[in-house]
Amino acid sequence: MWDQAVNIHDVRIIHLKTKVLFGVGAVNSFDLVAADLRQSGISAVLAVTGRRAYRSTGAWDAIESSLRRHGISAAIYDGVTPNPTADQVDAAAALGAASGAGAVLAIGGGSAIDAGKGAAIAMRYPGVGAAAIFSGEFQPEAALPVIAVNLTHGTGSEANRFAVVSIPEKEFKPALACDFLYPRWAVDDPGLMTGLSPHQTAYVSIDAVNHVVEAATTRSANPHAIMLGCETCRLVSEYLPRALRTPTDPAARYFLAYAALIAGQAFDDSLLHYTHALEHPLSAVKPDLAHGLGLAMLLPAVIEHIWPVSGPVLAALLAPIAPGFRGEAGEARCAARAVELWLARNGAPGKLTDAGFAAADVDHLTDLALATPSLRSMLDQAPDRADREAVRAIYAASLTPLT
Repeated sequence: MWDQAVNIHDVRIIHLKTKVLFGVGAVNSFDLVAADLRQSGISAVLAVTGRRAYRSTGAWDAIESSLRRHGISAAIYDGVTPNPTADQVDAAAALGAASGAGAVLAIGGGSAIDAGKGAAIAMRYPGVGAAAIFSGEFQPEAALPVIAVNLTHGTGSEANRFAVVSIPEKEFKPALACDFLYPRWAVDDPGLMTGLSPHQTAYVSIDAVNHVVEAATTRSANPHAIMLGCETCRLVSEYLPRALRTPTDPAARYFLAYAALIAGQAFDDSLLHYTHALEHPLSAVKPDLAHGLGLAMLLPAVIEHIWPVSGPVLAALLAPIAPGFRGEAGEARCAARAVELWLARNGAPGKLTDAGFAAADVDHLTDLALATPSLRSMLDQAPDRADREAVRAIYAASLTPLT
């Protein structure tokens, strides 16, 4: 296949709506980004990140050197946690405003990038607050420029228009989609991803698979999303086992990062539906639950549920993961079970009961999926009628393994 002939150390610029520096060593080309910022009159940035990875990966050393060479100062907010909160976004924005930052530099996985996007909006609207922005109470129309340095291979947030921030007091985890949230530049350097733990490696890669399973089967799905989805599943099925066996394999990280990037492009246009709409309440209620793990717990039941109306697309998409299916309605349970076994082989064997959920929680989770701002619009993209009964049935079926 074509991927066998790629020189993974050959850094290229991929021109999407975001310019993506992609390849092993891409962070060493950050001078291109710093020069562009300086030419735009930006002399200070807000770095939004988590506690450790931005330094332990070596990303910050390269970035800081470039910023210094171009006369750009940086204030660092390093309080982002998995499933970032509105309070974290507000704290980051306050630091950015105090430092006079003219752009936001998000460094990390999807959580840091989403929080950075949120801060970029909040800094344009002092006094509004992230909770109002993400709940839909306030409709933003602009954000500061965002630069995303991606440290995982899962979300695709480094090159799309989405951001997700939790509002813990309401147990809400809404998503925001705005054209002004496309990062100006992104850096996808697989060399920065070799330190991901086995669990992180599995969960972020499974996130990419979920993106395309949903994007290829929404009411807005287009052939481009299906094509990207087929390639995403092929690459993840081949390179995720390699990354789990040999975490420092740069080629495995390269193609997983590419798979995540194109999966992010797939749902940028074709959107998402059940799995993400139902996972957001899980990690809103239990913030320590990794997003990708929550998705893995739900995916088999979602596949079984939508197979009767989306079987031919799913059979083609999932052929590298669950081969031998034709897309016929009667295959739904067997296809879903095959995906569940693939997930278990690749680091995600858990179900909702393993995360502490029980049958008594299903109605509350269903209420949250239907009430959380933005999730109803995701459910409206499902290929069938995503009513309360359908949502409840998927949660219930996800409590324990399929049989």
